[in-house]
Amino acid sequence: MYRLVQNLPNILIPWYRANARDLLWRRDRQPYHVWLSEIMLQQTRVEAVTEHYRTFLEELPDIKALAEVSDEKLHKLWQGLGYYRRADNLKKCAQAIMEKHEGIFPTDHASVLALPGIGDYTAGAICSICFDQPIPAVDGNVLRVVTRLMCDNSPIDEQKTKRRITQALEEIYPEENAGDFTQSLMELGATVCLPNGAPKCGICPIAELCEARKSNTVLQYPVKKEKKARRLEERTVFILTCGSRLAICKRKETGLLAGLWQFPNIEGKLDAQQALDTAKEFGLHIRNITLQIERTHIFTHVQWDMRAFYMTCNNMTEEFTWTTLDEIQSTYALPTAFAMFIPKE
Repeated sequence: MYRLVQNLPNILIPWYRANARDLLWRRDRQPYHVWLSEIMLQQTRVEAVTEHYRTFLEELPDIKALAEVSDEKLHKLWQGLGYYRRADNLKKCAQAIMEKHEGIFPTDHASVLALPGIGDYTAGAICSICFDQPIPAVDGNVLRVVTRLMCDNSPIDEQKTKRRITQALEEIYPEENAGDFTQSLMELGATVCLPNGAPKCGICPIAELCEARKSNTVLQYPVKKEKKARRLEERTVFILTCGSRLAICKRKETGLLAGLWQFPNIEGKLDAQQALDTAKEFGLHIRNITLQIERTHIFTHVQWDMRAFYMTCNNMTEEFTWTTLDEIQSTYALPTAFAMFIPKE
């Protein structure tokens, strides 16, 4: 195992305090706020999180409110962030805190790590930022910084690489200001040691220590294992209107987008006549097709190639929930894969 430079915290903590972005979730160190922001920021850009974070806390200001919120309201608040299982896990975690910790966020690392939906990274972030405990939080930003710093070509998507880097960080973590050191590594990766395009080595506070910079190999790091090709799936989506009402339905409680609202859809790409025949099988009397469009939506491991038919109907069936555009905007959370088909006013 390699050793990181011992005085790294002494360099990065002052740099962080002088250069940190003014982000809403950095304005205090309340565990609920830090936890919420870390979950929101997983696989999501800062720009997309800011307003969601603000609105979420306005509606659910504490752990008790989160534990008691309905799934419908929770998903609506989460709409636009994707990966809805994160929201479901937030609620499960809040309920566990209410039941097992009397509504107070635990402070010891083992108890935090034992909470539903909280893994090594999030537990490390909470314990170091909120409670100033010398526990690393190793995410993609930190992995990128460290592998460039040390010219480490181990694949960062292997657990053994993360464990080795976590252990190396543990050896140099400061007993005081641990939270600032955690955030300095995150900030360096997010704003200087960039993931896409050329990193800003000219303003990097640890440029003189960086082995990849010295060898002019910065863009070779981090190394990742070759990804498997996404599975391609074709789907036909039905945008069914009857008067001012639109048909929606819920997905199964397991699998992709589990339990979320959607427009009716089936596997495979149908032509117009096949789509009309399928709508009749739904028990609908179709007046006409008003629009046909093609869209693609990409998930982590799956790509949906989608064809949508907009149809006006003479009747409504009990198979679907018939709602209005206003209710879709205010009440029902449609994931992006289906929200892009919402008719214009």
